[in-house]
Amino acid sequence: MTSRQACLAGAAAALFSSGAFAGDPASLMTAKTFTSSEGLALPYRIYVPAASDATGKVPAVLFLHGAGERGTNNVAQMLHCIPQLMRYVVEGGHPAVVVVPQCPTGMQWVDAPWGALSHVMSEKPSKPMQAVIEMFETEIAAAPVDRSRLYVSGISMGGYGTWDVLQRFPEKFAAGMPICGGGDTNLAARLVNIPIHVVHGEKDSAVPVTRSRSMVEAIKTAGGRKITYLERAGEGHGVWTPTYNDVANLDWLFSHALRGCNGQDK
Repeated sequence: MTSRQACLAGAAAALFSSGAFAGDPASLMTAKTFTSSEGLALPYRIYVPAASDATGKVPAVLFLHGAGERGTNNVAQMLHCIPQLMRYVVEGGHPAVVVVPQCPTGMQWVDAPWGALSHVMSEKPSKPMQAVIEMFETEIAAAPVDRSRLYVSGISMGGYGTWDVLQRFPEKFAAGMPICGGGDTNLAARLVNIPIHVVHGEKDSAVPVTRSRSMVEAIKTAGGRKITYLERAGEGHGVWTPTYNDVANLDWLFSHALRGCNGQDK
């Protein structure tokens, strides 16, 4: 483990222990590695609630971290948002399967430049995203998961990943919450029936705020009425912290379920 990775892991533990939990979020989750059909080894953590904590099938949440948490230590990806999410799931009475993959160093969830004002979604996912898709399907098939309640959220690089997976599989997820990311506006029509809550900081210097603005506008123009947007005035890139600190956002995410064969939330 590098000194930076050790620092990230320590920060995650400190954040987590500030609540009622005695340990860090990683300690509650099983560390695994998935090898994709393309031969990529993907580290990830998964939490499956004990049978005594849940009756019947439960939702599943896929969380995609940002660029700073890439690596192979299978810990750094726990730094942002996972302490709040796990507290909500474990202590808040909302049992769920939580899956948190770690993107390898030097790779991206989406092969697109973060500073660009737009990008076109590639025909095939990036290698890490392909591994995520395969791994997530494998895990939710093995766990007691309610397939009508699959959620995806991500921050920064993971915000791009959230848009990407929603646009590739618009019938799969009941809701999504991309934070300071961007998608392909040309494919906005695919998202008109998906509840999506978008968050971005007005003063973001890492990912242009226009990336979220343009996606929201494109979806509305295509007829989408289930998209909401919060632009945090005067704030920069790290708006995921107040977003996940506000339990109302997790309540919103967990409130959605697919209904019927057309994948529409009602």
